[in-house]
Amino acid sequence: MRTLIIVLASLLLTLQYRLWIGEGSVSQLMTVRERVAQQQLESQRLRERNHLLSVDVVALQTGLEAVEEHARTELGMIKRDEEFFLMSE
Repeated sequence: MRTLIIVLASLLLTLQYRLWIGEGSVSQLMTVRERVAQQQLESQRLRERNHLLSVDVVALQTGLEAVEEHARTELGMIKRDEEFFLMSE
């Protein structure tokens, strides 16, 4: 009977060690869950960015208005016979 108690106690201690300290422990589980949550947020942000970029690509491929807008804002171009006024403070 005494040996059975010792065997069961050692088995219990081994299982407790694995639960709290060993591989696959509760602390590792919490760390992995945190990383998964961070990765999901990052993935969602990148999905939204990709969607905006794909909308922009379609607009550039289909119409001249988007091309003209990019030329004006990013390259500082103006149309022929158009006057440009720069206002400074």
